[in-house]
Amino acid sequence: MTKTLIILSKKCLFFLALSLGINTISNAQTHNFATFNIRYANPNDVGNLWEDRLPQVASLIQFHQIELVGVQEALHNQLVDLKSELGYSFIGVGRDDGTDKGEYAAILYNPEKFDMLDQGTFWLSPTPEKPSKGWDASLNRVCTWGKFKDEAGKIFYVFNIHYDHIGQQAREESSKLVMAQVSIINKENAPAILMGDFNVTPENAAYSTITSSPDWKDARLISQIPTYGPSGTFTGFDWERMPDGIIDHVFVKGNLKVIRHGILTDNYGKKYPSDHFPVLVEVEF
Repeated sequence: MTKTLIILSKKCLFFLALSLGINTISNAQTHNFATFNIRYANPNDVGNLWEDRLPQVASLIQFHQIELVGVQEALHNQLVDLKSELGYSFIGVGRDDGTDKGEYAAILYNPEKFDMLDQGTFWLSPTPEKPSKGWDASLNRVCTWGKFKDEAGKIFYVFNIHYDHIGQQAREESSKLVMAQVSIINKENAPAILMGDFNVTPENAAYSTITSSPDWKDARLISQIPTYGPSGTFTGFDWERMPDGIIDHVFVKGNLKVIRHGILTDNYGKKYPSDHFPVLVEVEF
C-alpha cells in the first residue's frame, strides 16, 4: 500500500510539473568558476601573511563551491598548500624557468568534477614557447590553459592569465597574442573561458582588443542575474575603502550561458583573504 502511494505521488508530481510548464528533464550543467589573484607569499606582508590567509582562501573556495579557479601570483608552495587543503589538482608552471620558479598563473580544479584532457603554458611575449619577457613588460608573464571534460561529457577550455602591471604595450600585445593562441589551441572551437588579472579596466585598449571580437563577451555584462558586488577588484588589503576599477575579468565564448557574475568581498575580522577580490561566474554548458 505504501509503495503504491509513493509511485502515485511521483506520477502526480510529474503531471503537475507538466501542467505548470516545468521541464522535468534537463541536460543542462552549471559550474562555478572563479579568477583569484591570491597575492604571493610575501614575508613582509605583516598582518596578512600567507599562513594566516591560507585557510581563508581555501574556505572561500569551498563555501562558494568553486569547482575551478584560475589563480595569479601563486608560488609553488602556495599551490601545494591549496592542493592539500582542497583536495584539488593544479596545472601550470613557474614563469621564471618553466618549471617551479617564480609566480604561476595556475588553474586549480576539482578532479571529481572534471577530467583534464590537455594543458600547457605560454609566455606573453614574442617568444611564447619559452620563458621570456615581452615588449615593455617589467616581468615575465604567462597564460596557463587547460582542456577539460565535465561529468556530462561537455568539453571546454580555460585560459588563465596575468598581464603586466607596468607595460601598456605589453598588455595590448598580450591580448592580441592570447586571441591568436586560443584559435590555435582550441581547434574544435569548444566553449572557452578566459580569466585572470588583466591589470586594466574596461576603458583600456587591452580590454577592448578582446571584446571587439564577436566571439568573446565579458561575463559581467551578459550575466542573466545582474552582477553582484563592488565596482572594483583590487583592495591592496585596505579595509577602509571599497576599490574602484575592475581589473580582474572573466570572458566567455561559444555555446554557454552566464548565469551569475559576482565580485566577492568575503572577509575575516576586517581582513581580506587577498589584496584582490575573487570574481565568480556560474556558467551553464
